[in-house]
Amino acid sequence: MTNQPPLQGIFTPNVVPLDHNLEINEAETRRYVDWLIERGVHGLYPNGSTGEFTRFTAEERRRIIEIIADQTAGRVPILAGAAEANTRETISACEHYYDLGVRAVAIVSPFYYKLSPEGVYAFFKEIADNSPIDVTLYNIPMFASPIDVPTVIRLAEECERVVAIKDSSGDLPHMMRMIATVRPVRPDFCFLTGWDAALMPMLLIGCDGGTNATSGVVPEITRKLYDLTLGGKIDEARELQYRLLKLFDAMIFSSEFPEGFRSALRLRGIDTGKGRQPQAPTQQLALDQLSNELQCLLAAEGFTDQPVSGCPVGDSVDPQQVARIVQSVVGELRKRGLTD
Repeated sequence: MTNQPPLQGIFTPNVVPLDHNLEINEAETRRYVDWLIERGVHGLYPNGSTGEFTRFTAEERRRIIEIIADQTAGRVPILAGAAEANTRETISACEHYYDLGVRAVAIVSPFYYKLSPEGVYAFFKEIADNSPIDVTLYNIPMFASPIDVPTVIRLAEECERVVAIKDSSGDLPHMMRMIATVRPVRPDFCFLTGWDAALMPMLLIGCDGGTNATSGVVPEITRKLYDLTLGGKIDEARELQYRLLKLFDAMIFSSEFPEGFRSALRLRGIDTGKGRQPQAPTQQLALDQLSNELQCLLAAEGFTDQPVSGCPVGDSVDPQQVARIVQSVVGELRKRGLTD
């Protein structure tokens, strides 16, 4: 058990603003950090998927953390993405981020080469045994080798530096199995969800927080949802989760990730610039159309004005979607004897 505080709350996976040359816009990145902290985020999570870490060089990834750590100046903890191509470079990144005062690093399971559970275990074990900073496992099975429950418990038992897991599968039963298995052995171990559509249910089953991309656009909503859920105000939290779901779906499913989040963030006054992934003319047209939809969604929350063309009347969100998730969670809890 380390002496550091646990990883709790919403850690924002921030977009990296770029200038007209597609280089890191340091001034806007610093302004964005202040903007997020002023709006109540619990922590920052740079160099994650939303931060497009694969589209920057190793030197640029380090520079991003340097800028954000300097601007944050200890006001909130930083969970830094430290995924590199191999264990040696990853450990080197861990050492650098430790020197910058970062709270912990998040390391994605090996990608491109699909590894067995033994291979995943060996990868994280080598890093944890040589890292000066706490390590968060990052499970995103749609893009990388999955981290199964036996591997999580094995690393939690053997590696003091492994203090948390960030799970972006959105799989509620999988998260419950991890919590039920690991918590009795490591009560200090933290569980973070990376799937915004199930933030409230994940918190209800015992997650400590999340790394949620929507918090980079509407940090006020994700912070309020977290507070309402932990405060037991379930009806209010559920209603807010419905609204967050609609915004999340629009940003993640209507364009190539994370361009929808860039578009929405520009509507909130942050000059993100264009992303490094080139866009075909048809994609750019779709982004322009998405921008109008996002503006309507943000206007409904009071964050911006409606577009000149106006907004459609009515709510297209299925009001039963989150309810079904919550009901399944409660049913699973009852089967396990964890609730009345």
